[in-house]
Amino acid sequence: MTNLRNKKIIVVGGSSGIGFGVAAAALENGAQVVIAGRSDEKLQAAQKRLAGAGRVTGIAAHMANEADVARLFGAVGAFDHLVATAGTPPPNYPIGETDMDFVRGFVDSKLIGAVMLAKHAVRSLNKGGSMIFTSGINKDRPPVPGGSVVSAVAGSFTYFARALALELAPTRVNIVSPGWVDTEMWDEIVGEAKSGYFEQMGARLPAGKIAKPADIAPAYLYLMQNEFMTGETIHIDGGQRLV
Repeated sequence: MTNLRNKKIIVVGGSSGIGFGVAAAALENGAQVVIAGRSDEKLQAAQKRLAGAGRVTGIAAHMANEADVARLFGAVGAFDHLVATAGTPPPNYPIGETDMDFVRGFVDSKLIGAVMLAKHAVRSLNKGGSMIFTSGINKDRPPVPGGSVVSAVAGSFTYFARALALELAPTRVNIVSPGWVDTEMWDEIVGEAKSGYFEQMGARLPAGKIAKPADIAPAYLYLMQNEFMTGETIHIDGGQRLV
């Protein structure tokens, strides 16, 4: 297992949710962290909360815009690990009512965005580094109705990582697949109903609770530090795939 001290880590989506948790955990382990996201205001607020003693930088960039992605990596320069957690609320239409513009935006943000990150990351990723992308429980337990698109996109990441791990070897490429996590996105999706949803699901989970970002972050750090792990998907869902 390698040490993260003084390693430079880019966390796309690091201003909130799981990404913020990863950024905080990486800082605790001595890393230098660059958090990236669409909102400069949120990035500035996250930097203050992280209080990284000069070891955290925020860069505003939209992951569905290739010029922004190229600018991000140009600004960062050489780095050691890329973590992508950024996401948007998924489509939830029954297939017969699908809003194709919304679907295209979702696919661009998640899947095409990951491809663009990989394309530009390889130009400045240090030898021995890694890329870690995020899928999720919807590939294993798709919501019905309306889960077909998000399930297809989430499931594709496993195969994306397997192929990319071969193409980019010895650079390592892995996936983290969380279950439900108490993040700001849930407030967007279900609003005030969140507490009820979480209470019901938490009671069903073998782990007995809904995860916080800090519960998920160690999976990302493990994949950065373990030099023998590549092309794999780590499930960290409190047993949600079992219920």
